[in-house]
Amino acid sequence: MMRKFAIASAALLILTIGQPSVAQEATSATKTTAKTTAKTVAPKPVDIESDQMEIRDKEKKAIFRGGVIAKRPDQTLKCDTLVVDYGEVKQADGSTKTDVTKLDAQGHVVIITAKETITGEWAKLDVKSNILEVGGDDVTVKQGATILRGKHLNANLDTGQMELTGGRVKGSFLPK
Repeated sequence: MMRKFAIASAALLILTIGQPSVAQEATSATKTTAKTTAKTVAPKPVDIESDQMEIRDKEKKAIFRGGVIAKRPDQTLKCDTLVVDYGEVKQADGSTKTDVTKLDAQGHVVIITAKETITGEWAKLDVKSNILEVGGDDVTVKQGATILRGKHLNANLDTGQMELTGGRVKGSFLPK
């Protein structure tokens, strides 16, 4: 039976696949004039459904198992198991908040954004570097009618640079 977990924990407020980090959003939203105060961008809510959830607070991990579906308004991640690593980050005002540092998705991974759908057997996201890796026997990236296939995807989500490797890489393109 699927149970829906609406995670209120700050550890799960940020799911950053395909999006700039909150710090980058805040930086881009900040005016540099002396008369303007800095704006902050609120993180988008994350809803996670899974068959089981385990929090290992001493290890700073949240583990979701069984039919995992993690959704933000503009992104969806599906997988068999999702491990979320988090840590405490000191704020300018001296307070601390909990931020996600790494995501590790295993088994039947599907990442859906407004621009693309990426599938593989596993995916790892280092939130600080904003580097996404997806691997497996058949990693697929679909962008409209364009389909790319390989065994390992390495994507820099800040620059948009993507590298698909592993054996023979295949692409099917439909010119506009």
